[in-house]
Amino acid sequence: MAAIAREKRTLQQVVAVLAAVPVIAGLSGVMFGHGITGDQNPSVSADSHFRFLSGLLLGIGLCFWSTVPSIEEKTSFFRFLTLIVVLGGLARLLGLWITGIPSLFMLIALFLELVATPALCFWQGRVANRYADQVGVA
Repeated sequence: MAAIAREKRTLQQVVAVLAAVPVIAGLSGVMFGHGITGDQNPSVSADSHFRFLSGLLLGIGLCFWSTVPSIEEKTSFFRFLTLIVVLGGLARLLGLWITGIPSLFMLIALFLELVATPALCFWQGRVANRYADQVGVA
């Protein structure tokens, strides 16, 4: 029982820390627009689209944070959020294939989207299953 609680706490801490990445990146994009990329002359439309997508990224991070308190009960929502992140990562991967290798920060984001987030999803499922076994939920 203590081991399960310890694993849950560790998962909660990891999710809380990693969810800060989309929250900070999204908030930065919302506040500063396309200019945070270093591009000096984005069009008004490109900046608007960038801010919109940054708002979505912020929302995804906030949604991941919302799973932290009862993470063992949030499997469906966690999987849904993971699907959204993986789809975004696949789109980023396609862009890498079409346009070339992006900056190191974008490669780190790609790793988080296609490796770290699915790994967290599997871990969340493990914690949820262990909790369900412990309380006798089928």
